[in-house]
Amino acid sequence: MLAKIEKGHEDFDVVCPSDYIIERMLDMDLLMPLDFASLPDSINYIRNNQSPYMKSMMSAVNPDIDANNYSVPYMWGTVGILYNSKYVSAEEACHMEILRNPAYDGKIFIKDAPRDVYGPAIMYLRNAEVKDGGVTLDELASDASDESLAKVEAFMKDVKEHIAGWEADFGKEQMTQERGYISLNWSGDAVWAMREGAEIGVDLKWAIPEEGSHIWFDGWVIPKYAHNVKAATYFIDFMCRPDISIRNMDETGYVSANGHPSVVESQIDDTLPPIDLSYFIPGADSVRIDPVLYPDRSIIEACVLMHDWGENTDKLISMWSRVKGDNANTTTIVIIVAAVMAIVGVGVARNSSRKKHKKGRR
Repeated sequence: MLAKIEKGHEDFDVVCPSDYIIERMLDMDLLMPLDFASLPDSINYIRNNQSPYMKSMMSAVNPDIDANNYSVPYMWGTVGILYNSKYVSAEEACHMEILRNPAYDGKIFIKDAPRDVYGPAIMYLRNAEVKDGGVTLDELASDASDESLAKVEAFMKDVKEHIAGWEADFGKEQMTQERGYISLNWSGDAVWAMREGAEIGVDLKWAIPEEGSHIWFDGWVIPKYAHNVKAATYFIDFMCRPDISIRNMDETGYVSANGHPSVVESQIDDTLPPIDLSYFIPGADSVRIDPVLYPDRSIIEACVLMHDWGENTDKLISMWSRVKGDNANTTTIVIIVAAVMAIVGVGVARNSSRKKHKKGRR
């Protein structure tokens, strides 16, 4: 997407990149300022429903340009550890060290996303320095020093010995099927897996590393070369309408950045213990809501925004390539072979019976 927009030849009216890509696009002058004033007051859901917390996150995206003028956050969440409570304790799941525990050999899935993995890993490995005040979590999240890269590389090579696979989307399903006990994942995927698992008696839970982790968000932007700017603006506004935000949350499992009280109220569950949500909605310091969707203030304070690595991106990608290497472990090979055989089998079955199959949720 970014490569196409950089060339200026593609007519995209609206795109929804992640926070660090929005930062990069601002640096490269690829975004058009959003004209909120062009929207009638009665339907200006963008202006009326933004959470102060999300606005502050947007302001932190780029130190030189206020991203609030160019982007509207859509969904947000955290990076943490999804785990099967039958095999893993809550205490273990709160620390990144669990990923290299040989007791879980072949039962660990890791997101194939170097930025999402690097932050929690370096925060864990240099936690003593954070406690001593020598460095902040924000600084560590973008620390591209050779020393820190080497620490994460060594840590992840230890982790690699025990993982079942690097994944972009299939890890949550492996967890519901109990093929994995631990998954370093995104909170939205965790919600999906926990709901699916509950229906078949698999008790999956969520933990954010105590040493620190990432907050992330995806946001709507209008590329500089868009043609249909008015329609794009109205579309983004429509996606900020409270009832639409609620429907999108229910479908995806991810959390809307919409700060309208009705959006939060739609997720309230009186069976849950209260958490402090005042950072997201002022005054909401005792809300009974799923802490996977909306973490307690104490958890959020140990999470920081992910930033673009800029000219150091190649160093990060090179490190990740060395970690993954060319050799998959036995479990990964078994999964790949099984998947290929399943695809071949489905193709044969379809050709012989021509039966239609219901599409699963993603």
